[in-house]
Amino acid sequence: MAVVLFLSVFLIAACGLIYELIAGTLASYLLGDSVLQFSTVIGSYLFAMGIGSWLSRFLDKALVARFITIELMVGLLGGFSSTILFLAFTYTHAFQFLLYGMVIAIGILVGLEIPLLMRILRERFNFKELVANVLTFDYLGALGASLLFPLILVPKLGLVRSAILFGLINAGVALWSTFLFKAHLPSPMVQRAAAIAVVLILCGGLATADYITDTADAALYSDEVIFAKTTPYQRMVVTKWKQDYRLYLNSHLQFSSRDEYRYHESLVHPGLASVAGARHALVLGGGDGLAVREMLKYPGLQTITMVDLDPEMTRQFSTHPLLVELNSGSLKTSKLKIINADAFPWLEKDNSMFDFVVVDFPDPNNYSLGKLYTTAFYRLLRHHVAQNGVVVVQSTSPMFARQSFWCINETMKQAGFKTYPFHVYVPSFGEWGYVLGAQVDWKPPTSLPAGLKFLTPANVASLFEFPPDLAPVAVEANRLNDQTLVRYYEHEWREIVR
Repeated sequence: MAVVLFLSVFLIAACGLIYELIAGTLASYLLGDSVLQFSTVIGSYLFAMGIGSWLSRFLDKALVARFITIELMVGLLGGFSSTILFLAFTYTHAFQFLLYGMVIAIGILVGLEIPLLMRILRERFNFKELVANVLTFDYLGALGASLLFPLILVPKLGLVRSAILFGLINAGVALWSTFLFKAHLPSPMVQRAAAIAVVLILCGGLATADYITDTADAALYSDEVIFAKTTPYQRMVVTKWKQDYRLYLNSHLQFSSRDEYRYHESLVHPGLASVAGARHALVLGGGDGLAVREMLKYPGLQTITMVDLDPEMTRQFSTHPLLVELNSGSLKTSKLKIINADAFPWLEKDNSMFDFVVVDFPDPNNYSLGKLYTTAFYRLLRHHVAQNGVVVVQSTSPMFARQSFWCINETMKQAGFKTYPFHVYVPSFGEWGYVLGAQVDWKPPTSLPAGLKFLTPANVASLFEFPPDLAPVAVEANRLNDQTLVRYYEHEWREIVR
């Protein structure tokens, strides 16, 4: 009996943490800035748990029945939390209101659970043993949930199924409590029937999870969704309209197949064509393989190393027929070595030198990405670039995020690079910017590989000319301890949305 009771504590704690992690993950996927979203979600959740614990003092009668009711409410609300939030983001403008409303509601209910359970169990255990065991299993449940969530639940089940699964666990605890505490219930069959009804409702949600997410995606994106996948790192969606295929990561457009060649030719060729005898290249990010496709137009390259955080990204662009067609099978070349790792610690551990480096990370819209645009990161990167080598960094839009663009340029300068900023017009994005860094004086190439759709030797030099409305502005460098760039970026793009 004692084992079953403390197993209930373990499961309750695991469920509570899972709902918290799901809310934080969804908020960071859909709103960006993972540090802000997780901090506010966790703070609100813990505050609400405190309210729940305080409110438990006012529950004096029918404790077992109230505990079972609370478990069923947590199971329903927590189980359908990700479903409700996905649909709210798609169909309403009240996502943040619902997000924090649900976090607080679930937190209050979870805060009620443990105090009530301890009061129910106090007749079976002495106080010291009860507190020690309940808190031990509570913390163990939190540990188990924190390990399961990134390693198994998100990659295998996704956010919608994971939430419903743990809602079922809450409902299961309620159901077996109708047997464990039968003697304390005036009408156990009523509570048992309610628990079974909640289990059936959640099972129905589990069976329709794919339909729910497909419906939300179809409404969120104007074009047909042909592929969608939630990974531990991001939400990947590919859409199609006629012959235009688009990749979105966390709802942000990454490329359109109609004009991505402009972006990727500009990312690769001005730098790589200028490095005589380049043999070894590095791609940081760029898991779609489109930059590698351009690099393979240089037969002299012997090796290309790609470091991309998300293994699902590189797997899909290596195996999915449509995505492989877009990158011309570049991720299957024998010259390429794919490493799925965080670029920052990988650079710290690896000692390789490269003649050409492409840094193709998403825009610095949160602190996790912002660290990859800091002086610390660029100083580390400089030690991997050969003396006559070149590095090119995608650097957001100098039109819409002018301070951000020139901040990246200034940051690379302070890290020891000689910088050569340039820009190109990409219809899907507008005016887009890059910064080329070298350790010696650099000049644009006079020849390019055959078969390019956009770049020519004649127009390369023009990319490095900036009109007055894109000209440099006074900015601070982006350092690891303050991440000025993320604040620049948030402010500038917020103004555009307004």
